[in-house]
Amino acid sequence: MDSSVINLTYLAASVLFILGIKGLTHPRTAVHGNLYGATGMLLAIIATLATRDVFGSGLQGIGVILTGIVIGGGIGATLALKIQMTAMPQMVALLNGFGGGASVFVAGAALLDATEPTTQMTVATVACGIIGGITFFGSLVAFDKLQGLVLPGKPMHFPGQQFVNLLIGIGALTVGVMIVNNPTMTHLYWVLVALAAVGGVLLTIPIGGADMPVAIALLNSYSGLAAASTGFVLDNNALIITGSLVGASGLILTRVMCKAMNRSLTNVLTGAIVPKVEGGASADEVYAGRVKSASPEEVAMLFDSVRRVVIVPGYGLAVSQAQHAVRDLANLLESQGAEVEFAIHPVAGRMPGHMNVLLAEADVAYDKLREMDDVNPTFAETDVVIVIGANDVVNPVANTDPASPIAGMPILEVDKARTVVVIKRSLSPGFAGIPNPLFAAENTLMLFSDGKKAALDLISAIKEA
Repeated sequence: MDSSVINLTYLAASVLFILGIKGLTHPRTAVHGNLYGATGMLLAIIATLATRDVFGSGLQGIGVILTGIVIGGGIGATLALKIQMTAMPQMVALLNGFGGGASVFVAGAALLDATEPTTQMTVATVACGIIGGITFFGSLVAFDKLQGLVLPGKPMHFPGQQFVNLLIGIGALTVGVMIVNNPTMTHLYWVLVALAAVGGVLLTIPIGGADMPVAIALLNSYSGLAAASTGFVLDNNALIITGSLVGASGLILTRVMCKAMNRSLTNVLTGAIVPKVEGGASADEVYAGRVKSASPEEVAMLFDSVRRVVIVPGYGLAVSQAQHAVRDLANLLESQGAEVEFAIHPVAGRMPGHMNVLLAEADVAYDKLREMDDVNPTFAETDVVIVIGANDVVNPVANTDPASPIAGMPILEVDKARTVVVIKRSLSPGFAGIPNPLFAAENTLMLFSDGKKAALDLISAIKEA
């Protein structure tokens, strides 16, 4: 294929990638966005194969590629069909990691294959080794923490951690400079990757479950930057553009997540996200017999003449797979004349957009989902707020206690509503590890139950009332 045709194909693929990302910004255009992105990837693959003259290499070259497609596609399809929505954050972490790992191996193979590597290639290869290694092993740690396999979900710290991180960073840069100065020392590339691997682990273990949305967004950005670096290694424009889009969008999302959690991006980048919890009231002091438990029948009486209901989903909704039951509850309340909306906190759940995905799976109309800044001013005029499995994102301590570990974190101000119904299995704290005064507030009723069971019980009680 002529080089000009190949470049035009790459350009068309890049435009489709941009249109795909644009389409993914809204659920109504998300399907078209996916199709644009998939079509762009198909064009990019065809152009790349043509550039490498794979189509002229006979059945052997094509056979190897088809074998890889079948094996990888089979694994991907199996995981997509079997993965539970509660495990989607782990899945995203793995996908980020595989992207970084692929960049590491592709760049390493290109360096070994090159006879006279250019400075651009060696510098990009070093960038791939560092960023890709951090991404792959950091993502594995994130997956392990979320899945609860070996490492604890809470932050892990040790004395001199930041100093060790600094030494590893200096060591990786030193080895990288040596590779650029003498590309024939290809064995140093794997030393570089090993240092990046240790760095990825050490940068991720301090991250606790509450901060995983930030970590996942950041690792997603890293995987894009690794891909862009690989594009410079291979001199592939489509890969450079695609990786840059992913890297930039991931950094923007990371910044949004940091703002939503009142975190510093600098702390995220150095693996020091979670502040230490010092002092603060104990659970006995906060609750002290003031918690009011209610039955589904008692809660159902609240909906006799309500005009406005807001449902706040949290990770407990994902754990109990309550999204379909909650949708049915919302539909029932609407059939009785109530206005029902869903208040979505940016970091509810364990990954960005977790609640949006769950509710979309249950066919909840997108225009019923309200962002935090839009819905907060309306809580004072809301008759009933139903909080399902959320904790830290509705904890009023964020606004009242400057010494709290979540001080300054923007929250859903549900405590301003006339009545708040909190559905939780217990009074256990959220990821921040602090009690929630909302549970003991005068206008709060606690419905102790599994999220799905509680929604189904409420539906039955409302119908019988």
